[in-house]
Amino acid sequence: MPILLLALSVATLLLLIMYFRFNTFIALLLVSIAVGLAQGMEFTAVMNAIKNGVGGTLGDLALVLGLGAMLGAIIAESGAALRITNVLINSFGLKWIQVAAVLAGFIIGIPIFYNVGFIMLIPIIFSIAHSTKLPLLYVGIPMISALSVTHGFLPPHPAPTAIAGIYGADMSLTLLYGIIIGIPTVLIAGLLFGRLFKDFHTPIPKDIFDFKVTDVAQAPYFSISVFSALLPVLLMGGAAIAKLNFIENSIEYNVFSFLGDPVVALLIAVLFATYSLGIRMGKSMREVMESCTNSVKAIAMIMLIIAGGGAFKQVLIDSGISEYIVAAFQTTNISPLLLAWTVAAALRITLGSATVAALTAAGIAMPLLSHTDVSPELLVLATGAGSLTLSQVNDTGFWMFKEYFNLTIWQTLRSWTVMETIISIAGLIGCLLLNQII
Repeated sequence: MPILLLALSVATLLLLIMYFRFNTFIALLLVSIAVGLAQGMEFTAVMNAIKNGVGGTLGDLALVLGLGAMLGAIIAESGAALRITNVLINSFGLKWIQVAAVLAGFIIGIPIFYNVGFIMLIPIIFSIAHSTKLPLLYVGIPMISALSVTHGFLPPHPAPTAIAGIYGADMSLTLLYGIIIGIPTVLIAGLLFGRLFKDFHTPIPKDIFDFKVTDVAQAPYFSISVFSALLPVLLMGGAAIAKLNFIENSIEYNVFSFLGDPVVALLIAVLFATYSLGIRMGKSMREVMESCTNSVKAIAMIMLIIAGGGAFKQVLIDSGISEYIVAAFQTTNISPLLLAWTVAAALRITLGSATVAALTAAGIAMPLLSHTDVSPELLVLATGAGSLTLSQVNDTGFWMFKEYFNLTIWQTLRSWTVMETIISIAGLIGCLLLNQII
């Protein structure tokens, strides 16, 4: 019954949005209420789940999205994104621009959280598409696929780091194996799959970024443009390194942890970019702040849609549907790698959250380690790969991709959902193959 109810809820959501043309946020709220009541929850419990889901989703994400949009607007409107784009195009050429996109996704994605990295890559993707007249998805899929691989496979991202601790895996080996598996994975999901969208044009969403500087000669220098864009990466990467080298709760540990917090790092980056890409380039403080204000206005509906996805996810958790999914896999005798991947995939499809899916699957697969010689590092990667499977309407990442790339739901399923599933399956195959060697 819970599986059927889940399928009906997703079908209803798609019907409301695609056929009846409901606002996505309103449709998510209606379906969330219906699912909770159909599962026997009290109305008060349903509404509490929705409120907790919205609050839990937007708690940190609202700050990250807001500050990220401000930084993205300054980078785009100052011409810094144009300068970075120009150098990438000149260095790699249009023929190899997707390779440059993959490298950018990896560089930015390894040390920082997914949502922050996504927001940071968006102005670069838009700028490349704007300057080269290439389709958004042709440029964006290679970058975002690299970002997804780092999110699912590589420490210090939350899920791989946490489940490495659960499995007792060596963090360095996990990172090494993750890179070995991640490179061919992103070549398939990013470069090969991305080429299918070479002739698929969608317009850049209006009012999110205004490319006011069209002459690269007016843009900031490449060095200051890259440094301003990557400052959050440097701060968060420094914090990750510090946590490995300093004693917990020492002064150095706490200072680097504070500076490397995503919100603090983005705030510092916005302040730095305000001067380096704004005032230093002859703009007034009022002009720069006006750009920041307009950037947040433009993402207001995106934030509400993401909040609606969080509400839907929380109702699925509180109604007991997730527990039903977990119980269905607890008594199986399949390979630990395949079990961890399958449970994580099922939870990802059910709950939407890759991190929650990975952590829950790790708790199920962890007892199997004492009865097998499977590498705990590969088990981390298999779990992370499963947590990326079939992202759809209950995943906040789905809605971010849809809105920023100006897609319909069907187009998002054909692009984002397929890309994430390719990453997931390729990651599992990589784990199974590597397990035969190590």
